[in-house]
Amino acid sequence: MRKIIGYIPVIFFGLLYIFAGFSQVMSIGYIWLLMFIISGMLLHKGLFWGGAPGIIPTIHLIYMGVADHPYRFYGTSNVNLIAGIAIIIFYCVYGIYLWKNKDKISVSNREIAFTLLKIVLTFIAIFISVYLGIVLLLGLSSEGYNDILVGVSAFVFPSFAIPLIWLRKRKKFIIVWLILALLLGIGFGVNYGIMKYEESITINTSPNIDVSEYLPFDENSKIVKLESDTKFTDPLPKIDGAAALFPVYSAFVNSTYPSSTQLGDGVFSYNNTPIGYELLAQKDTDMFIGVYPSKEQIAYAEENDTTFIYTPIGSEAFVFFVHKDNPIESLSTEQIKGIYSGEITNWSQVGGLDEKIVAFQRNEGSGSQSMLKRFMGDTPIMEAPKDQVNDLMAGIIERVSNYKNKTNSIGFSFRFYVEGIIKNPDIKMIAIDGVAPTAKNIKNGTYPVVTPIYAVTYEGNANENVNKLLDWILSDDGQRIIEETGYVATNQIRKRQS
Repeated sequence: MRKIIGYIPVIFFGLLYIFAGFSQVMSIGYIWLLMFIISGMLLHKGLFWGGAPGIIPTIHLIYMGVADHPYRFYGTSNVNLIAGIAIIIFYCVYGIYLWKNKDKISVSNREIAFTLLKIVLTFIAIFISVYLGIVLLLGLSSEGYNDILVGVSAFVFPSFAIPLIWLRKRKKFIIVWLILALLLGIGFGVNYGIMKYEESITINTSPNIDVSEYLPFDENSKIVKLESDTKFTDPLPKIDGAAALFPVYSAFVNSTYPSSTQLGDGVFSYNNTPIGYELLAQKDTDMFIGVYPSKEQIAYAEENDTTFIYTPIGSEAFVFFVHKDNPIESLSTEQIKGIYSGEITNWSQVGGLDEKIVAFQRNEGSGSQSMLKRFMGDTPIMEAPKDQVNDLMAGIIERVSNYKNKTNSIGFSFRFYVEGIIKNPDIKMIAIDGVAPTAKNIKNGTYPVVTPIYAVTYEGNANENVNKLLDWILSDDGQRIIEETGYVATNQIRKRQS
């Protein structure tokens, strides 16, 4: 009984942690907890002065109570003050008891020295384990390994080193530890195999392309190269756009901007839809090439006293695609809405195989996710399947999954991105209401889900070249670039709607 009494402050302080919640405890609290543990070890050996290390955090606890410190551990100042006084009284009373009974408790100087050495080695082991744990969490989590496996692996070193420091009979422990480590290794091996399989069937539906292949003024660029008589000079319109439309507006720059223009020079930028609309709303750019913004993006513009102006410059089909081995070739508009609302959950309900439907989505604010919302109209969209990603800078966050190319999956994007950028032979675009998403069907208006491509500007822009650039984009030269890139040009009088 005597040997465990010294650990009472550890338990008491730990209870303060539990009631306060770890998020409310200062980081120094972990150091104080270790100081209480050291005192417990020394008192365990019968050393009457063993409570000395624990006195230090106790004084700090009393200080937080007396000073009404905002970072006190739990409850009111009185709780911290009373807890600190109680622990000091405990150490004093128990220290006096051990001192009076020091003749009955035989502790050699060698044993004391070994205990202190073990404590120092324990601190070193904890420091190294914390460092290795952070490295493992950063490295393995970023590689996509299972969070549970990563968390367990962070305890591998301390679970081996610390018991070896304190245990006398180590042989059985080492055998058990090696078995558990082997099981953990097998777990990582299985996880790695699953990751590789998922990687082989995963298609990144975020329209990120290798921009180095589509740069202006590069003889090896894949953009449509068209010599134009129109050449803009300062002030050049600051142009930005959605990733999938980068080949289009890069070709605009190549035809009308000075050859010294480079990506990221403050005039010619590349951002995704959420960031691009945010910058336009802040009037940090003059023109954004993309599809219609989401309600949230429009609301953000209004918060910044910005009114967007939408100039249709082309058209594109919003498409749904499945694995090439999926027998489904066409779905009705209502069937797709049923799938993405969660009412239709099995392919057999729409004439396919008896397989559960996995309907993947994109991140909020992306052009394709905003398009899905418009497609669904008043029909609510079900919660998307998600992957948990351990981000040590921002905590645990949830990310919408990339499209998993399985026979039971369905994803969505834009026609040119699927045909011109992904070019994956294992997926196929399906018809909607019996009409295939071809350029011909977009032009003749038979394909049911077509969205305009806009050159989005804002009211009150003082740069006269912005309107001149819009006029050029709607000219034969600009429309030819849109058409030859792979989109459908719109040869119409400029329409503005805000």
